[in-house]
Amino acid sequence: MQVYTVHLPVHARPGDAEAFEKAVLVRDGFHVWAFLFTVLWFLYHRLWLAALGVFVALAVFGLTVDRLALAPLAGLGAHLLASALIGLEASSLKRWTYGRNGYALVDVVSGADEEEAEAKACARWLARGESGSDDTPPAPPSSFDWPRPGRADAPRRESGVIGLFPERSR
Repeated sequence: MQVYTVHLPVHARPGDAEAFEKAVLVRDGFHVWAFLFTVLWFLYHRLWLAALGVFVALAVFGLTVDRLALAPLAGLGAHLLASALIGLEASSLKRWTYGRNGYALVDVVSGADEEEAEAKACARWLARGESGSDDTPPAPPSSFDWPRPGRADAPRRESGVIGLFPERSR
């Protein structure tokens, strides 16, 4: 199973089938072609700023490795590690680019392939519109159950306790 993030234009409303036509799915995980062809992969996917950033980062990294006068095998290992990092972060840079271009992350789906994930995402998107909730796109689901912070206007309990120490018995 692959995990995909679903990105839609910021103005898209849940349940709008026409807005879902502009949906973009980004596969999460390691991208082998980004590992092998780094900058060319970013150019192929029209990620211009990310390609420029990766090019500059690799150039600086290459000059640094050269100045350190590492053994040839160590230099090769360093470049392989840098390429592995690019392969791992390629989907994050793709999501960043979509965010800069006015697309919001609206859902996270999984599927055997992109077609199955898109079908699941479409069904969930249309179901959100039927629920009749507000017009704002929902927050993306979280895989973690983080505690919610308390409201700022909620009344506070006044006690003489500082930290976790219990009150003194009187």
